[in-house]
Amino acid sequence: MPIPVPPSPRTLGACQRVLVVAVLAPAVFLALCTVVLPLIFLPFLPGGTDRSVKLLAAHATYLRTLLNGSRTSP
Repeated sequence: MPIPVPPSPRTLGACQRVLVVAVLAPAVFLALCTVVLPLIFLPFLPGGTDRSVKLLAAHATYLRTLLNGSRTSP
């Protein structure tokens, strides 16, 4: 019986990235859905434009962290 060859680290890294994005994609979708409604109504409130900009910046940071954290090492 031959000994099975383990997959290369590069293959494991690619599989890990796909798995991380697949698991966290619903969380990103949920966060996006929760942001849409405030972005519709906040600009009409006093100081709402500044809060909208902060909300978008926080969401962009969240997505950037998610995608950078799922990258494999070269």
